[in-house]
Amino acid sequence: MSIKLKRGFDINLAGKAKAEKGDTIHPESYIFKPTDFMGIKRPKVMVKEGDEVKAGTPIFFDKLHEQIKYTAPVSGRVSEVIRGAKRKPMGIKIEADRETQYVEFDKYDSSQLSGLSKEQIIANLSASGVWPNIIERPYGIVANPQNTPKSIFISGFDSSPLAPDYDFVFKDQGKYLQAGIDILSKLTSGKVHLSTEAGVASVLKNLTGVQKHEVQGKHPAGNVGIQIHHIDPIIKGDIVWTTTPYGLQQIGKLFLEGRYDASKTIAVAGSELKNPCYYDTCVGATVIGFLKNNLKQDNVRIVSGNVLTGEKIEMDSSVGYYNNLITVIPEGDQYEFLGWITPGKNKLSIHRPIGLLSFLTPKKEYVLDTNMKGEERAFVQTGVFEKVVPMDIFPVYLLKAIMANDFEEMEALGIYEVIEEDFALCEFVDVSKIDVQAIVREGINALMDA
Repeated sequence: MSIKLKRGFDINLAGKAKAEKGDTIHPESYIFKPTDFMGIKRPKVMVKEGDEVKAGTPIFFDKLHEQIKYTAPVSGRVSEVIRGAKRKPMGIKIEADRETQYVEFDKYDSSQLSGLSKEQIIANLSASGVWPNIIERPYGIVANPQNTPKSIFISGFDSSPLAPDYDFVFKDQGKYLQAGIDILSKLTSGKVHLSTEAGVASVLKNLTGVQKHEVQGKHPAGNVGIQIHHIDPIIKGDIVWTTTPYGLQQIGKLFLEGRYDASKTIAVAGSELKNPCYYDTCVGATVIGFLKNNLKQDNVRIVSGNVLTGEKIEMDSSVGYYNNLITVIPEGDQYEFLGWITPGKNKLSIHRPIGLLSFLTPKKEYVLDTNMKGEERAFVQTGVFEKVVPMDIFPVYLLKAIMANDFEEMEALGIYEVIEEDFALCEFVDVSKIDVQAIVREGINALMDA
């Protein structure tokens, strides 16, 4: 299927990662965070300070789904279990070995993958720590192994600001990606769908055994939720699973090599970096190694992920389980007199009032800070949300149904099809400065608890 989206908006930030790799950095400590995983409500830590672990050793599980183990990304000694309010585990800190030791899991030749049963596959994925790469919709939570999805979707490109180039990241990973496809096809009663960007070369286009689609359009064209909506929409009662190319790579490595290999290539990008480029690292690696001596100035915002959906972190924090991008932009803590109304050619906006001319230079790169250019006001209907959500839904009505806690309206207006990232652009273009993504998650949680 070929999909051409007319709605959306590209935020073209300065500081895109160059197609080269920085020196390999081996952090002394790694922090694995239960808070990375949406849907976990009762995490139970399985290790204590001083324990020795290998990559693949279970370190916590969710009491609601004890079968799924969350495992150590590296080997070493557990130095701290970081807890928050009511002793909620916030992170497990591991002082890493210089050379990683692995727990050995079952491994297979490529020719053996087609003969594996669904039960064998689920058992291997759940025990190794690789299972959380599979996300379930509706709700956008770690998939329940007891469910059978009607289909599985993979977005083969990322359209968010400063997103990594998948063709560069996965150029030598073809056999692992193909093995991941072969494994996932055993878990669904339907098809495995793979979407790539129209007119752009990608190693993912060489994969077989999938239903291929090409998508053309502005962000959020790369969001898997947008692609699901246009290919095989979710209605009440449907279950769909999704994963990423990184998830495919992890699944393939597990079955071909018998190890939970949490290594990944991440982009470290942003206008405030001297050398934005790619680094080979691992889930949970502390980011200070990538940023030390690489910042143009000290007053910056560090984001694990992209600027629309990522998490603000500190220099001593870590790479999130699902993140393959670290973004650094200027901190917007300065006051700009009448900044919300002052015209200028260096202000990016979807709006076209007198004086804002960014629409004349769509390819220009911008240095944007974190200033909001205003404060929260009444939630007014302007029609702008509809311009950046390329789905046949009414985003403002859906948000107001959530705020009114009207379950029937939420269902009728399409809440089963969306998660936070599909509405992230609404926050960027919103003149009322509403925390739209938080409202979407509030609605999803209300439905889950109902």
